[in-house]
Amino acid sequence: MKNDVIIAGFGGQGVLLAGKLLAWAGMLGGKFVTWFPSYGAEMRGGTANCTVIISDEEIGSPVVDSPGALIAMNEASAVRFSGNVGRGGVIILNSSLVKEDIKKPGRRIYKIPANEIAGEIGNPRVVNMVMLGAYLKVSGAASIGQITRALEESLPSRNRHLLNANVSALGKGYSQVG
Repeated sequence: MKNDVIIAGFGGQGVLLAGKLLAWAGMLGGKFVTWFPSYGAEMRGGTANCTVIISDEEIGSPVVDSPGALIAMNEASAVRFSGNVGRGGVIILNSSLVKEDIKKPGRRIYKIPANEIAGEIGNPRVVNMVMLGAYLKVSGAASIGQITRALEESLPSRNRHLLNANVSALGKGYSQVG
């Protein structure tokens, strides 16, 4: 088994955190992992993306030219990276921000109203977890339990109060795809 995904958006959307948690969950599952972040000079509002690979076998390179999946948190990321997803791959779009009709033959496309779901949960900062939950469902790369454990182990004490909202967001995202 090998799962590779690009998670992309703008700074402040939790793109790198989602990737780091996914990689951490893969390690908890006894897999080989890489997490390869990339971001612009701006801390918030600039571009941010990361590539995560989770595999049963050793990973030769963290660079992926044609990923099996894309999680696009905003329209610019959807346009930039959707053409790279390999045939048979998965594209998960935050339909709250991606208004362009992305069509890529031979790829499964899921549109998740992540901002609205985060609003229903009561915390706009959990959009990344909504999208990650959807990815977990379609990929099987890790379980919600593994992501929850990664959250528990990585959240600083000042953010522990956000754990329940993050876990709720994972579940809501997971339930958005069939």
